[in-house]
Amino acid sequence: MRIGLLTDTHQPSEQKTLWPEIYEAFKGVDLILHGGDIVHPMVLDWCEEIAPTRACRGNNDTGWDDPRMEEVVLMDVEGYRLGMIHAIEPEDRPMEHLLRQYFGGQHLDIFVSGDTHVERMDYRDGVLQINSGSPTLPHLWSTRLGTVALLDVVPGRIEAKIIKLGETPERRNPGIEWSYTPETGVVRLG
Repeated sequence: MRIGLLTDTHQPSEQKTLWPEIYEAFKGVDLILHGGDIVHPMVLDWCEEIAPTRACRGNNDTGWDDPRMEEVVLMDVEGYRLGMIHAIEPEDRPMEHLLRQYFGGQHLDIFVSGDTHVERMDYRDGVLQINSGSPTLPHLWSTRLGTVALLDVVPGRIEAKIIKLGETPERRNPGIEWSYTPETGVVRLG
């Protein structure tokens, strides 16, 4: 199963749809997981044009509800347990603490979060931790192309990568690309 991960889209007012770069990056994904701060449900509709979509509520997702959005997402994927929640700062606290605080101590193999707008990938204590950054407001800079992530899960194997969506003219993309395979661990690509 290939899963597209994005968070913190914040639906900038000048955007009338997802950027073509997001559609291209998520071409062929089986599922999209949005890590919150969606801001408007039309973003989930646009994601649904690509693949079935689930989301968690971010701190800016107030005043509206959508059946695709939950406070915390928990799911089994090809024999792995995945959990997603919007905000967990600081992200580098001990994994045992994060799992206890946000998931009631449940075991996770994959931990997805957002909120910071800064991409992060870490593998520790047997858990792959991914924050895909923001595709529209990377590093909390002005509106520009940022990052998303792809998660490939098959029975017995997880691979992941955070990818830059490109460059917006005269607005540098500050994102950093990362990858994870069981053989290499987490590797900074850019």
